[in-house]
Amino acid sequence: MKLKQREGQPIRSDGPPSHLISKRGTPSMGGILILVALVLSTVLWADVFNNYIWIVLISVLGFGLIGFVDDYKKIIEQSSSGISWRKKIFFQILLSLIILYLFSVTLPQNIRFSIFSPFIDGPILSGFLIFYIFSSCVLIGSSNAVNLTDGLDGLAIVPVMIAVASFALIAYLSGNIIFSQYLGLIHIPNTGELAILCCALLGSGLGFLWFNAPPAMIFMGDTGSLSLGALLGSVSIATKHELVLFIIGGLFVFEALSVIIQVISFRLFGRRIFMMAPLHHHFEQKGWSEPTIVIRFWIIAFILALIGLSTLKLR
Repeated sequence: MKLKQREGQPIRSDGPPSHLISKRGTPSMGGILILVALVLSTVLWADVFNNYIWIVLISVLGFGLIGFVDDYKKIIEQSSSGISWRKKIFFQILLSLIILYLFSVTLPQNIRFSIFSPFIDGPILSGFLIFYIFSSCVLIGSSNAVNLTDGLDGLAIVPVMIAVASFALIAYLSGNIIFSQYLGLIHIPNTGELAILCCALLGSGLGFLWFNAPPAMIFMGDTGSLSLGALLGSVSIATKHELVLFIIGGLFVFEALSVIIQVISFRLFGRRIFMMAPLHHHFEQKGWSEPTIVIRFWIIAFILALIGLSTLKLR
């Protein structure tokens, strides 16, 4: 892969100056390896006649394809820009609508268009339009939030694995009528099979981490980050735990919010709230070493996952 990519992944000139030296020449598109291992393991171990498995795989591979095109363009043109954000968002919205349609004809009729909170019984919002708008934001938001987090060696993959492990448990409990009734969860038949898909991601993620640990020998690229974010978003929609994703995946939320706040503040007031965005670059600019940032963010991701899982008993 390194031979094919020649100079490796182009490094953004507006990022931390140290990255122009330390990250230069590192091959990208390692997400392909994650996806191949994920798909093969899922097809081998999961029920291939389960609709939820295929919807999530379509989501993962679809967003992965968008990321692949973006990565390929960056490498061929030796530019850090890739495809324009307008084109990227357009195809993400189009893909999201297809995925949400598949969910709408697969989820139980009484809950398919409902949004649930981990803190109260019953839906907090319901309706066709609400479902499509909210769930599109979840799917696209989670995908891009993971993408924004993937800026340091090992930073994104471990929090993704922590969140996916949490949703493996949620999927299993939601799909099991006894456990779901005991915990007061929404019982969604056949979603328990998604736990196998999530576990397949844990295995492929560990394999990738071996080569992505600091100093990274390979980056996952947009191919990996967009697809992994889509996996989290689609599993949360399948299990009707979208709002819990905001807690379990809180690290990704913080990273995305730091960019949004930075852009809005600069455009409206001409001031930057952070020294650099996303958030991990802010701490780099403050003098934190890369391993320190990565490990502390892992700890935060683990704590947020525990908090998110604790909401399962609040109902």
